[in-house]
Amino acid sequence: MSKLYHKRRTLLCVLSIALLQTQLVFAQTRTITVQVDKPGAAIPKTLFGLFFEDINFGADGGLYPERIKNRSFEFPNPMMGWKQLERGEPKGQLYVYDQGSINDTANSHYLRIKTPAGNKGFGVVNEGFRGIGVEKGAEYSFSVRARKVDGSPTALRVEVEDGQRVIGETQVAGFTNVWKTYTASLRANDTAGKARLNLVLEGAGTVDIDLVSLYPKDTWQNRPNGLRSDLVKLLKEMKPGFLRFPGGCIVEGRTLDQRYQWKTTIGDLDERRLIINRWNTEFNWRQTPDYYQSFGLGYYEYFLLSEDIGAEPLPIMNCGMACQFNSSELAPLEDLDHYIQDAIDLIEFANAPVNTNWGRKRAAMGHPKPFNLKMIGIGNEQWGPQYVERYEVFAKALKQKYPNIELVTSAGPSPDGERFDFLWKKMRELNADLIDEHYYMAPKWFRDNATRYDNYPRTGPKVFAGEYAAQSVGIASPDNRNTWECAMSEAAFITGLERNSDVVKMSSYAPLFGHVDAWQWTPNMIWFDNLRSYGTPNYYVQKLFSVNRGTRQLPLMLDGSTKNGVQELYSSAMLDEGTGEVIVKVVNTSSVTKDVAITLNGGKSARPGRAFVLQSEDLKAENSLDQPMKVAPVERQLPVSSDFSYAFLPRSFTVLRIPIK
Repeated sequence: MSKLYHKRRTLLCVLSIALLQTQLVFAQTRTITVQVDKPGAAIPKTLFGLFFEDINFGADGGLYPERIKNRSFEFPNPMMGWKQLERGEPKGQLYVYDQGSINDTANSHYLRIKTPAGNKGFGVVNEGFRGIGVEKGAEYSFSVRARKVDGSPTALRVEVEDGQRVIGETQVAGFTNVWKTYTASLRANDTAGKARLNLVLEGAGTVDIDLVSLYPKDTWQNRPNGLRSDLVKLLKEMKPGFLRFPGGCIVEGRTLDQRYQWKTTIGDLDERRLIINRWNTEFNWRQTPDYYQSFGLGYYEYFLLSEDIGAEPLPIMNCGMACQFNSSELAPLEDLDHYIQDAIDLIEFANAPVNTNWGRKRAAMGHPKPFNLKMIGIGNEQWGPQYVERYEVFAKALKQKYPNIELVTSAGPSPDGERFDFLWKKMRELNADLIDEHYYMAPKWFRDNATRYDNYPRTGPKVFAGEYAAQSVGIASPDNRNTWECAMSEAAFITGLERNSDVVKMSSYAPLFGHVDAWQWTPNMIWFDNLRSYGTPNYYVQKLFSVNRGTRQLPLMLDGSTKNGVQELYSSAMLDEGTGEVIVKVVNTSSVTKDVAITLNGGKSARPGRAFVLQSEDLKAENSLDQPMKVAPVERQLPVSSDFSYAFLPRSFTVLRIPIK
């Protein structure tokens, strides 16, 4: 009796364990159902774009590849970036004059070099932007504006020096007593990321110099004054829908006098007026007092860049308010006319025919065809009643003259709270076109807010998720890193942007660029030094979403529910009408593989598809200059039918492209 009892009990335990294991296996098999034959709202072409700001040496020293810092001696300390070069006795002298080699406003300073007889080498050294980058075999265009003052100076020798070794040299000669631009070509015979430029005056005498330049001949599309090729290539490969420029807080300035004024950034390069960069001493932990804006990269170049990478241009205009985190200076309401006129003139510069004043200026710079500007931002990250009343004045004037231009307005610096709620209420009342929301938050916030827009009103202003990035340590912490956890969490959040693209019209990660030796803010989407660059895991998340955008939303159910983020799975689906493919995106934030049964209702697979997998089990994994592809997408074949299963790897973001009939 006892033995039989124990046998039955043992059998029941075995059966119970087997049943439990079966239930666990069943529970772990998830389901995704895509309603292929019921396409929904169109997905805006602008859903994924780029936010550019001149922070972290993103322009001078970065995208704008001029190698010489303070090339026209216009910094408040005219010799910043320069120092005296001596090679034996007797020594020469250096003087800075403020009399104008070009004009007395934008470029009034120049340097005088005086060398005595018998001098073995006297001149100046430029340190570049944390060094000067040159590549072996590459050519660089040197130019300088110069004149002879007295004596018999024979030549200005130009050297690129890496430590004590000259790795490229050339010279200019034939100086007269009239200002003239002299040019020469310099070829590097070795590679160096932190070289310097020497200008050595040969012969006894005095020469004035200004507008010194060392510029790579290899630029994007080989344009003179062109942009840095590797950085533009990374942008173009993302297929961005828009380019927002010239930034955020950079537009406002610490004071209104230091605000970004687009008219001073176009026309002759030598007449563009330099201003301080508001990020130069903003953060105590990364002060960069040598950070100024030369505007070699100005509004014309921004429009060209937008056109080159196939992006809609989105310029942001100052609305008569300086940065509210700094001075909070306000232009009186009765003094807004010239701020508004700047916006009107910018639209004309971008769109007007060549027989108009601003259209003629654009054509004179080399682009007779209009840039077809469709939208403009009024202010950056402002808040409060003073912003609303200024926006109202702007909107009334701009909509009256250009009713088809969409206006982007602010929701303040935070994703919620009193300021945020106040602005949304007011902007709805004003029937704003687009409202710009910003969120620099912890990775968990992004995962928790993947459903943020599910319950937003479907009518009224559209959302521009204009600045966001997961902060691995804390908001604005200098210790933040571009980790895989941050990127994966952003991917989970972005599935919610896609599923609600009838509400969210635009989105962009921020900031875009960071110089590894000269940054003020981290994380950033793309990092670079003077020669190399790489995309972070965050970059590859953005790229995978953008190049796989699709054209129409498709209804998707996860485990029979429309809720996203269930048991650490986040998903979205869309139809690409151009290629005839269903695109399913799934983020698995868990530490285990998720087996998912996928059903395509109303469609049949036409041929094998493709899977693009971005994955790392190390949440702290990062890319670097030496390991730029440590976390990067891997493409795989996808044999599918209308019903198939897919194993989504732990801590992964996967894009499935399925051709359908």
